[in-house]
Amino acid sequence: MSLESSDDPRRRRLLDDPLAIRAMAHPVRLDLQALLGKEGPLTAADAARRLGISQALASHHLRQLAKYDFVEPAPGKDNRERPWRLVSTSQSWRDAELSPEASAAADVLEQLLAERALGDLADWQQRRSAGDRIWWENSGIGHTGIYLTGEELAEIEAAIVALLQRYVDERPIDDKSTRPPGSRLVDITRIVTVHPEEEQ
Repeated sequence: MSLESSDDPRRRRLLDDPLAIRAMAHPVRLDLQALLGKEGPLTAADAARRLGISQALASHHLRQLAKYDFVEPAPGKDNRERPWRLVSTSQSWRDAELSPEASAAADVLEQLLAERALGDLADWQQRRSAGDRIWWENSGIGHTGIYLTGEELAEIEAAIVALLQRYVDERPIDDKSTRPPGSRLVDITRIVTVHPEEEQ
């Protein structure tokens, strides 16, 4: 495991191990990580109840996440309680020097994350008209097609990351005390694709 900085409040992890990336690329494991981020430390039994799965299944996937350093045991109220917590609150593989195996694993993970984002979008579309205007006016899909150089694309990506980073730094996702009143969990999934070069 490589956390980019041990005193970093984001606990950001750079993923370059194909086994770790593959371990993360599982719907139940992504659900468990999201739940631990939203709720903070939970036992396998609590997580299973929240996700509507068996405790045995939750325990199995939590142990797999622990094996690859995504979660770790947290202090419990007593010796019988065995909660789990996140080790890192954000992961990235873009800046890693990926082997062909790690690159293939990252492709699978990105496709899974994109499918989940589309499912979340469909769910939000069913609910958004009943919510406050500010939420539905600033959510959904935006689309822009522009001609950029590689350097310009890198500049735009860095600016977006820097803008979001302020909130990631101030509000680690698993720290409820940093959430301002009225805040809601917002998932931001950016999909950037580059078209083939045109023939001159």
